Amino acid sequence: MTNSNTPKAMLWTGRVISALPVLFMLFGFAWAMLHPDDVKKQMEPYGYPQQSIQIILYVELGCILLYAIPQTAVLGAILLTGYLGGATATHVRAGEPQWFFPVVMGVLVWLGIFLRDARIRSLIPIRR
Repeated sequence: MTNSNTPKAMLWTGRVISALPVLFMLFGFAWAMLHPDDVKKQMEPYGYPQQSIQIILYVELGCILLYAIPQTAVLGAILLTGYLGGATATHVRAGEPQWFFPVVMGVLVWLGIFLRDARIRSLIPIRR
């Protein structure tokens, strides 16, 4: 949803920033669907049951799609925050330095929606 209170430069910057996590996560989803055996091997050390991997991937896809649709972007951002929080916790628990990556993705999700939606900016004001 385009908001008339959002300057065009801010709106387009927000759209570009929002596209980054969407594209990255869609690429990851596509790779996982094309290489299921590799994904099973990668998930094994984390202790996730093999039958849950496909469910996790479809939850990721659902969150991404909700975020990519302007009318449901806020719900998508909330759900992606939870999803990425789980990814962060998994990497922290495993003692891996990759925990930082889902945090960055979460920041990009919210920064993108913050820049393109005046309603979000009114809820999270930056004081001068």
